[in-house]
This record gives sequence, structure tokens and C-alpha cells, in this order.
Amino acid sequence: MATTQVETVSTGADKAKVGAAIALVIAALAGFYLLAKQGQVAQWGALVVGLVAAVAVFLTSEPGKEFIAFGRDSVKEVKKVVWPARREAIQMTAYVFGFVVLMALFLWVTDKSLEWVFYDLILGWKK
Repeated sequence: MATTQVETVSTGADKAKVGAAIALVIAALAGFYLLAKQGQVAQWGALVVGLVAAVAVFLTSEPGKEFIAFGRDSVKEVKKVVWPARREAIQMTAYVFGFVVLMALFLWVTDKSLEWVFYDLILGWKK
């Protein structure tokens, strides 16, 4: 199956919206630190309002709309997944743990065998 990529053209308005969203995030952070003397409510209020406004502006731009579409498509794909039953998941987990134990034993035996061959037989070093 051939896949085609669709190129979207960013307009000046979309670039301006993304720029405004970035500016709003910076303004929200600046407001948070500049309002330190006004109390925590003012600080957090400025931060939350600025971030919500930045998200709202971003989501109205073309990249924001593509992000929302990507999220929707992702949710659709996750709903298509056939998740294993509890019994199957436990069995597969046991298989993985069993394989890890067998590999650990194999590597330990291999390591000790090579250690014995090199240090005891070839080099004659005794521990």
C-alpha cells in the first residue's frame, strides 16, 4: 500500500498564532515571577490564565488542528488494539522471567567456565 504525505502550507496567520502562543507562555511565566509580591493567588492566576490562553491560541492554528487530529487518530488506533486477557499476560510475563533466569544462569556458567580455563588452566593463577 503506497502512502502519500500531504504537505500543508503554513500561512502567515498560522505563524502569527504560533508566535502569539509562544509570547503568551513567556508572558505567563514573566507574570508568575513579577507578581511574587502580590501573593500566590495572583501568581498562579497569571500563570494559569496565560497558559490557557496560549493553548487556546495554538489550537486555533493549523499545527494545533493537526495536533488534535493526530490525537483523535491515536485514540482510534488504540481502540483497535486487542489486549491480552489477564491469564495470557501472566503467562507471557512468566515466560519472560523464566527466559531471563535461564540466560542469567547460562551467562554465569559461561563466565565461570572461561574464568577457570583462562586463570587456572592457561595462566596457572590460583585464587
